[in-house]
Amino acid sequence: MSEPILQLKQVQKTFADTNVLNGIDLSIAQGEFITLLGASGCGKTTTLRIIAGLEQPDSGRVLLGGNDVTDLPPEKRNVNTVFQNYALFPHMTVSENIAYGLKLKKKSKAEIRQTVQEMLSLVQLEGYQDRRPSELSGGQKQRLAIARALAVKPQILLLDEPLGALDLQLRRQMQFELKRLQKQLGITFIYITHDQEEALNMSDRIAVMRQGRFEQIGTPNEVYDSPKTDYVARFVGEANILRGTVCKVGDPLLLQTDAGICAVACSGCGLKQGDTACIAVRSEQVQFSPYREGEQGLRATITEKNFAGGMLRILLTFADGQTVVASRHGIDLPAQVGEEMLVHWQPEHAILVQQSEEADR
Repeated sequence: MSEPILQLKQVQKTFADTNVLNGIDLSIAQGEFITLLGASGCGKTTTLRIIAGLEQPDSGRVLLGGNDVTDLPPEKRNVNTVFQNYALFPHMTVSENIAYGLKLKKKSKAEIRQTVQEMLSLVQLEGYQDRRPSELSGGQKQRLAIARALAVKPQILLLDEPLGALDLQLRRQMQFELKRLQKQLGITFIYITHDQEEALNMSDRIAVMRQGRFEQIGTPNEVYDSPKTDYVARFVGEANILRGTVCKVGDPLLLQTDAGICAVACSGCGLKQGDTACIAVRSEQVQFSPYREGEQGLRATITEKNFAGGMLRILLTFADGQTVVASRHGIDLPAQVGEEMLVHWQPEHAILVQQSEEADR
């Protein structure tokens, strides 16, 4: 395997009495699109600022292309940043914005002119070179900010929630544009978002952050289909979490929960009878049918139905008050609120996960 383009080694950062980063490690390959995904305050922006040189870690090292850049200022690192507010120069034209970094690097007029034309073509802003940022749409401003950042040919492009100010339809369109640009150029992108859909659509790998640590790092498929913790299962996609005690070992094993007994695939999981366990079941894997005495399943009542994001969400409540969510395509189904159902799923769709602290649930 080639030398990683970027490595974070035991990076720690504290503000006042708050540990923002708790000794994180990360290795990123050349040409990779990696997303730091997490809720507000998890440490992802601080991580990006440390990579950029805008913050200094309290301890740990930052290596760029194998070289220790921990103590170098931002201008000495071959990285560039695109911010959510774009940070464009309002008094400059599109061309002047793109050329700004090249002038600072004292490039020749001919090289600047050629690079500006290349960037205009790359981000599809030909014909807009003489306009000012105030004359551009949100999507055009975003593309201009990317063109300006890419013009100086950084080893790594850092993107801090760059699509956050765009409406939903344009944001989805720009997700594809960003991925196209990244693959076309082969530049490493480190992307920050709290939007799981963006992370799943765009990334080669996702690093899920929680309380200044990486909860899980993996491909979108790994993070979605095989979450390691209940926090990751809940944060990426929609998952139902049930906790219980193993009442019968085997494959599948049987788990006694407050809502009843359910089956869980357990090939080599190592659990023994009496062990406590935690499972995650994706909402799209939850099945239900009208309640009939003697049939297998968890008895529940439909307490809510709502349609959002192209999916129908059905809330089912057990006798102990715990709920699970099932999702379906379509805007409604015959079963009505108040009807009793039997809830079940295939054993392989119940994923054994590590249990997070109660405070994070």
